[in-house]
Amino acid sequence: MSNTPMAASPLTRAVLEIDEYASGLGWDQPARLFALVDTARLRTQEPSLAAQLGLDEERETTGLTPIEQDEVPTDRALDEFLATIAWPDAVAGCALTVERLMLPPSAEAQVPQDLGEAQLAKWVAEHPERQEVRMTVAVLRDGARESALRLREKDSATEVLTGSDLVPGLAEALAATFED
Repeated sequence: MSNTPMAASPLTRAVLEIDEYASGLGWDQPARLFALVDTARLRTQEPSLAAQLGLDEERETTGLTPIEQDEVPTDRALDEFLATIAWPDAVAGCALTVERLMLPPSAEAQVPQDLGEAQLAKWVAEHPERQEVRMTVAVLRDGARESALRLREKDSATEVLTGSDLVPGLAEALAATFED
């Protein structure tokens, strides 16, 4: 992708590519799951798929190619869905992009302790300091992690925050999809 920094690691580039793709779809989108495959291996083992993805013309020989998977079900909890996933050996990693409401750390002390899950979600949705965020989190089989966060109010490629431990719970859930 044109906005993806070439100096970044292959995992960071993949996360930013997925973030840019999700950004092009707009906000209020469902969660999206991606397999991350080694680009060179994909070209060798699946040349027709590589050609479909436009990878046969690229010069770069290293990197990860995100391949979007079937829709993430909306009728079950995300962690329950992720617990059902097992990846074939050809998949080097996986990534998920999901939108959530987020509160700043300063609001944590205000959270009522006696609310159920639905009541808490409603309380957060009505909080004046809430922010909509798109999180893209990726993990590799070897344990490497990367995340990208994009706030709706600062919806620009130059405002995307990246880091390996921005969404540790989601990274753990994705890493668990590679455990036997």
